[in-house]
Amino acid sequence: MVYVPMADLLDKTGSIYKLVVLTAKRAVELNKGAGKLVEGLSANEKLSTVAMREIAEGKISFKNPVEKEKK
Repeated sequence: MVYVPMADLLDKTGSIYKLVVLTAKRAVELNKGAGKLVEGLSANEKLSTVAMREIAEGKISFKNPVEKEKK
């Protein structure tokens, strides 16, 4: 089992709510067949853990759609 430090995840997202949404959306993408962006995964690693590792390593980030529309 891989431990992903919560502090690293919160530094990347800024909010536990954003973290949960981002992790869930990425896990769904992975479940649909999207490629994994991190190396060294075990065969039985859960998709939510893969998503959190991608977030912690800065491979996935959160973009606010409301801010995007304002530009």
